[in-house]
Amino acid sequence: MKTLLRSAVLAAVSAGLLAAPAAAAPDAPHEGAHLARPGLPQPLRAAAPHEAVEFFWYDCSHSAALEEPLARWAARHTGEVVLHRVPAIWTGGPDERLQTAHARLFYTLERLGAVDRLQARVFRAVRTEKADLTTEDAAAEWAAEQGLDERDFRAAYRSSEVDRAVAAVPALFARYAVDELPTVVVDGTSRTAPSRAGGVAGMPAELDRLIARP
Repeated sequence: MKTLLRSAVLAAVSAGLLAAPAAAAPDAPHEGAHLARPGLPQPLRAAAPHEAVEFFWYDCSHSAALEEPLARWAARHTGEVVLHRVPAIWTGGPDERLQTAHARLFYTLERLGAVDRLQARVFRAVRTEKADLTTEDAAAEWAAEQGLDERDFRAAYRSSEVDRAVAAVPALFARYAVDELPTVVVDGTSRTAPSRAGGVAGMPAELDRLIARP
């Protein structure tokens, strides 16, 4: 994608938008549970008529199931919808360490412009192959196997830009009151998730309805 969430996160930090989150994030991800929250905040950035923000975790089975359908949905709406992704970090939750490491991997790949090519592969590595990509060495070795330059990967992995992006994630989850994975927020005013769409398979059709609203 030409428009990266990384830039939106940094812009939000600079503008102070993340200083006062709207609500506290839950302690741990819930797959298939939803708590309705009215009055979602405004979009991160308007770069197209519509913006979709996906909140996911590489070790979430529902997030993994949504990846390819969501990518196809976004491709069908090229020029109409900008898709951003936000990796999960629930501060204080039992999976915080794993989530933080996975978020660092995601933002490293984003910095290298490799998310679109490798996102599905990361899900497959974590969920199907049970690969541990939570350390720099393991992630760098895996990235090299995918055709990325290992030195470039390590430099991005350690960069201050990736540090800032990872640090901003918990406030983004609080800002959007995310309590279910995956969740996709459209235009900052509406959302869908497995519990709202009758399962992951129903989410693309629900997204079509959300962007068709006047």
